[in-house]
Amino acid sequence: MPAKILALIPAYNEAKRIAPVIERTRAYLPVLVVDDGSSDDTTLVAQSAGATVVRQEPNQGKGAALQRGFHYALEEGYDAVITLDADGQHDPEEIEKFVEMLAETNADLLIGRRRFRQMPWVRRLANTAGRLFFSWAVGALILDNQSGYRLLSRRMMAALMHSEETGFEFEVEQIVVCLERGYRLAWVPIRTIYAGETSHIQPLHHVVNFVKLSLNTRKRLRKK
Repeated sequence: MPAKILALIPAYNEAKRIAPVIERTRAYLPVLVVDDGSSDDTTLVAQSAGATVVRQEPNQGKGAALQRGFHYALEEGYDAVITLDADGQHDPEEIEKFVEMLAETNADLLIGRRRFRQMPWVRRLANTAGRLFFSWAVGALILDNQSGYRLLSRRMMAALMHSEETGFEFEVEQIVVCLERGYRLAWVPIRTIYAGETSHIQPLHHVVNFVKLSLNTRKRLRKK
């Protein structure tokens, strides 16, 4: 691979599912797991599966875990990171798609685009509504604003180090910062996988924060 890329997996209480994700990902890239204050054996399982593990205490949210991983990647001289979820929703075999798209587009933010029709109907409705609302907020068509399967360039990571979004909204903030700075955003079609995993998102809290973030985003981008 022409670029030095790290696979970054944020994890919270994923001891039962994370090992095969790491093992399959290591076939393509070195793996860093950021254990976000898990109370189970996530750290031990991840280390046994061959990942480098950074643990943060207490639990601080997915955004904070990703920022911790970005800091590690920047310190270790990586050109980019590919983020995957620890629960098996993302197929590591599709890492090659991100690498190929990076070579083709030189994008700073590549987002895995899921097929909404293959989601359970509740998630399909929520994701579609969120995508349309966020597209209105930024004034551009956003094909998938919630997918956690992403590639971020070195300068994209650096631009996000001071973000105050520590939860799942951090992934929306990534898109905002990318557009705000005039960086290149591109999409990678990926599989849509659901296997009965339990979401760590608090629905009402997430919706309220997402609406606030979207409205603030519209104000931010219209001032440019």
